[in-house]
Amino acid sequence: MTSENLPFHPSPKKPDIALPAGACDAHCHVFGPAAVFPFAPERTYTPVDAPKETLFALHRHLGIERSVLVQASCHGTDNAAMLDMIAHSDGRYRGVAMVKADVSVEELQRFHDGGVRGVRFNFVSHLGKDADLDAIRAIVERIVPLGWHAVVHFEADRLAKLKPFLTELPLPMVIDHMGRVDASQGVGQEAFGMLLELMEDERFWVKVCGSERISRAGPPFHDAVPFARMLVERFTDRVLWGTDWPHPNIKKYMPDDGALVDLLALIAPRRELMQALLVDNPTRLYWPEQVTPEGALAASAGGA
Repeated sequence: MTSENLPFHPSPKKPDIALPAGACDAHCHVFGPAAVFPFAPERTYTPVDAPKETLFALHRHLGIERSVLVQASCHGTDNAAMLDMIAHSDGRYRGVAMVKADVSVEELQRFHDGGVRGVRFNFVSHLGKDADLDAIRAIVERIVPLGWHAVVHFEADRLAKLKPFLTELPLPMVIDHMGRVDASQGVGQEAFGMLLELMEDERFWVKVCGSERISRAGPPFHDAVPFARMLVERFTDRVLWGTDWPHPNIKKYMPDDGALVDLLALIAPRRELMQALLVDNPTRLYWPEQVTPEGALAASAGGA
């Protein structure tokens, strides 16, 4: 297992832009502290401790009111740290879990009551063995009645083989980190074209985060912006954004989270795009009880 993970930025800048009320960080992680919430023995990397108190403080600093915690492989299927943070959030945080193939309906209901609204499946080489397709089918069958979705994390070169399987699943699916395309290959590359084609299916959503992951130019990661902006403009009602704090497995350029927020001015340059990306879309997916039958958001999307 690897442990050479960079620490997260010690003092991120205050963003130059003001985020809309109810803004949501729809992709971030809580790690440990290991003394309280141990990391999984089978993990392929050991992150730095990134406890709930630090993440709550970061969100206040950035002007973020709500969040979706995404379970990462370093904690495996022990979702305790994530559930603990959600329990301390006054309803402002939700979660995406990782579960075993034999997870019970009762356990899933406990997770639902604890604020979980989806399950994540990994197809990324450095995170270990790929998710088992039959196990995914079994899990999906159990989570559909809960109204949950699947979050799919894959490398760009996996999409051609994964596409037939993904399109058979009968639930909404959220693609992590813009499909981890290589920004140096441009928006005309085959992998990004396949992602755009997949997004034409209205079951699919995509997170326009991970600019620091797909960038090849380094900070301020402007080479990632054309990909994110195209996705936001073409699929405005099915895009999400997140910080990806504390940026696990980043080995070279640890991003300043305030600067990542500032990239939103380029990714979603119009007010209605920013509102959809940061408020309306995460509300529909993670807080549907705040959406009226007419499709409008409740008066306070940022509330519990």
